[in-house]
Amino acid sequence: MGVLLNKGRPRVSVSNVATEVSPSQEQKRAASKENQRPVYPFAAIVGQDEMKLCLLLNVIDPKIGGVMIMGDRGTGKSTTVRSLVDLLPEIRVVSGDPFNSDPEDPEVQGPEVREKIMRGEELSVIPTKINMVDLPLGATEDRVCGTIDIEKALTEGVKAFEPGLLAKANRGILYVDEVNLLDDHLVDVLLDSAASGWNTVEREGISISHPARFILIGSGNPEEGELRPQLLDRFGMHAQVGTVRDAELRVKIVEERSRFDKNPKEFRESYTAEQDKLQEQISSARSTLSSVSLDHDLRVKISKVCSELNVDGLRGDIVTNRAARALAALKGRDKVTPEDIATVIPNCLRHRLRKDPLESIDSGVLVIEKFYEVFA
Repeated sequence: MGVLLNKGRPRVSVSNVATEVSPSQEQKRAASKENQRPVYPFAAIVGQDEMKLCLLLNVIDPKIGGVMIMGDRGTGKSTTVRSLVDLLPEIRVVSGDPFNSDPEDPEVQGPEVREKIMRGEELSVIPTKINMVDLPLGATEDRVCGTIDIEKALTEGVKAFEPGLLAKANRGILYVDEVNLLDDHLVDVLLDSAASGWNTVEREGISISHPARFILIGSGNPEEGELRPQLLDRFGMHAQVGTVRDAELRVKIVEERSRFDKNPKEFRESYTAEQDKLQEQISSARSTLSSVSLDHDLRVKISKVCSELNVDGLRGDIVTNRAARALAALKGRDKVTPEDIATVIPNCLRHRLRKDPLESIDSGVLVIEKFYEVFA
């Protein structure tokens, strides 16, 4: 994106660094995807139902606001999140736009696309899979937010914007492994973008904003440090993952992993039918989500649970409502039942409770106890 400086009153025009995507480039991109490192199939993951459900509900309704996955090391947290890639549905984006702009929704359109629409130009639209972007722990702020090329401004009078990871993650998923080890300044950047849905870069008197709406998924080991409460509250759901204790199940997991390591392609093919079925389920749930109803008395009871647990703010109420509707859609129903709420409410509220250092009971158990008390 560039800002052109002219004599007299400066006139600002926006130009993207990215170019239009030709059919041959699309074919190359498809071929490169085929040659990428094989991903472990989501349907092949044994156990960890709570984590899998939270991830699926966020794919069905991205407005739930992401998932925080905390648990022991070696329990398949990163593997499960990365296996989600195969199940992600397609979205329509403006071809050649680095912000994955939606051709119809102005809220998630980059500056250049909005200018084209104002000029009445026709947009080239292509279908593409929802993006999953990994945020490395050692990433710099410039890499995350994007940079303005000051040298180009001095030599050519053009200020070019190089989009960062937040631009790439717009309308997609931003995954942060070991999120509790992330530098504080990057946490602040994520908090700001997650709250507003926009990323603003300020450099040398130039301000550039672009949409940055993403599903934030984080994973970590609680032994390595706690997460700041402000960031924890930004995650819609919280999944706890434990080590599998059943010997038979452990053997099955080891055998499945050995099969995958031996011949990834053959292993993935053996789960094609299950993966396709799951993809259809997700696609169907996304299309029927808007027609799923939640009775007023159930909404009142959800808010009563939140109120009696002293949950700060209203995010808990909103997320529980959304998650319950997404679960009903996943099950193929058009009405939310108390069982749906009982399934999702611990994941929506446990990380929002105030910490009591003397409390030995798991916060998820406190939530479910209060649920049965209110819904009885």
